[in-house]
Amino acid sequence: MDAALQLGWQGWFSLGLVAFCFALFVGTRAAPDLVTAGALTLLLVTGILTTGEALSGFSNEGMLTVGVLYVVVAGLTETGAVNWVGQGLLGRPRGETHARLRVMLPVAFLSPFLNNTPVVAIFIPAVQDWAKRHHLELSRLLIPLSYATIAGGLCTLIGTSTNLVVNSLYTKRVGGEGLHLFDPAWIGVPVTIAVLVYLLTAGHWLLPRRKPAAARYEDVRQYTVEMLVEPGSALVGKSVEAAGLRQLPGLFLIEIEREDLVLPAVSADEILHAHDRLVFAGIVDSVMDLQRTRGLIPATDQVFKLDTPRPGRSFVEAVLSDKCPLVGHTVRAGRFRNRYDAVIIALARNGARIDRKIGDIELAAGDTLLLETRPDFVEQQKNSRDFLLVSRIGDSHPVDHRRAPLAIGIAVTMVVVATMGWFSMLESALLAAGLMIITGCVDGRVARRAPDWQVLIVIATSFGMGAALEKTGAADLVAGGLVGLAGADPWTTLALVYVATSLLTSFATNNVAAVLMFPIAMQTAIGMGVSPLPFIMTIMVAASADFATPIGYQTNLMVFNVGGYRFLDFTRVGAPLTLLVGTVTVLLVPLVWKF
Repeated sequence: MDAALQLGWQGWFSLGLVAFCFALFVGTRAAPDLVTAGALTLLLVTGILTTGEALSGFSNEGMLTVGVLYVVVAGLTETGAVNWVGQGLLGRPRGETHARLRVMLPVAFLSPFLNNTPVVAIFIPAVQDWAKRHHLELSRLLIPLSYATIAGGLCTLIGTSTNLVVNSLYTKRVGGEGLHLFDPAWIGVPVTIAVLVYLLTAGHWLLPRRKPAAARYEDVRQYTVEMLVEPGSALVGKSVEAAGLRQLPGLFLIEIEREDLVLPAVSADEILHAHDRLVFAGIVDSVMDLQRTRGLIPATDQVFKLDTPRPGRSFVEAVLSDKCPLVGHTVRAGRFRNRYDAVIIALARNGARIDRKIGDIELAAGDTLLLETRPDFVEQQKNSRDFLLVSRIGDSHPVDHRRAPLAIGIAVTMVVVATMGWFSMLESALLAAGLMIITGCVDGRVARRAPDWQVLIVIATSFGMGAALEKTGAADLVAGGLVGLAGADPWTTLALVYVATSLLTSFATNNVAAVLMFPIAMQTAIGMGVSPLPFIMTIMVAASADFATPIGYQTNLMVFNVGGYRFLDFTRVGAPLTLLVGTVTVLLVPLVWKF
């Protein structure tokens, strides 16, 4: 009660503002970055935070690391290396539950050694592509991806930054050597097992079914596209099914042309040969996926005659007008590439398949062409009378698979260097991002657009909100009040320390919660005359194991937009899981580290 009276209007205002933000997250569809940015603005203009305190999150190493990692991941995506990750580690699922297991096992194994943030950054695009190819719902996979990495990161000191922060505070306080690398595994491994079992059982009913915003609009255009099996590629000798060419949604393999032989009804078991010409019909997104498939190249040799290197080109859709001089002429006779410095790689006409090679198709007004061309094509042709419509397809462009091993090597080196402690995670990520750009794995233009600014703004502004809770004493009031309820019973106190830390993680961030709760836990243990280690280990778990909100841990934020989730999706799945992990922690920790 005395602490509440001493809190002052600043503390109550900060608590009320945080509660209001949560109400907006839960009850509305307001953009999280706008909500947290607005809250931070109010804390700044009311004088509760100084400019330096309010903006401290924008220079936070964790936030900057996430931002730079987006560039590293862009290098993996641009070179097609993400497909290698998907095919090599994820394999072929036998069902939805098996798919969740295939996603969770590798990330839970990697996170103790690699730090969970880069693991999620690398796996998000791989899981996206994998889910599309195997007709899986992305929203049923990305929350398990994040949760498994969070749990796996609890198993070592380097798995999550929270463990490092708490250990450094403990070492400084007791003046000893602190915890060893695998000490957290005594609780981290049981927690990880509990998380995996929960998501494989209860997760079947609790995980949401959401569609990402980009997937909510059906594409009715049916393109005809031809691709060649590249000699010496990994596709040669594989069946159509094993090559993943039957799983893409909205895409149908019409026939295979092999020398003078035409296979019109392609079996899933048909073995692919070098130089096979594959004829597909499908929607534009799946046609784009074909262009990024390692081992397939456009059937028309015209794409290799353009002056601009392939990774620097763009994919553009253009609708022919009746004023176009090429209407009535075949693509080859009209010399389309020479006239427009662009190559037709697919064509759509009223949803019907055109039974000819692209070079032999006679163009008609209203045809929708999928072009591979230079980036400035749209600006030059958007007012041309030859086309009714010219538009670029997002940021899609051809992929240079030759640099995939290089991109993977850079990413692995980044992780090894950071794990060995030679450089910090931020320094390693910066070097890796620079190498991705210098070696041509990612173009500078693409690298600038790679970061998800909404995620980064939420992370940065949440640090400012956490600073307000700490500065005004509001955090101490919440944590101290909960711990004070326990009286002198160490087990009850341990449970309330977990609850208090978990709540603070939801309000602020994992590292802020750990820093705020550490002195309270230490003083509580000293006052009760018991060992502080059980409390230290409990804080480690509770500060990182935030499953109930998307804003409490940065890996949750990273999957939030991609999976098309809502705020309460995390609460529905994560609140029972938080209770389960808390129970496992409070029961097991005192058995390993005695009071």
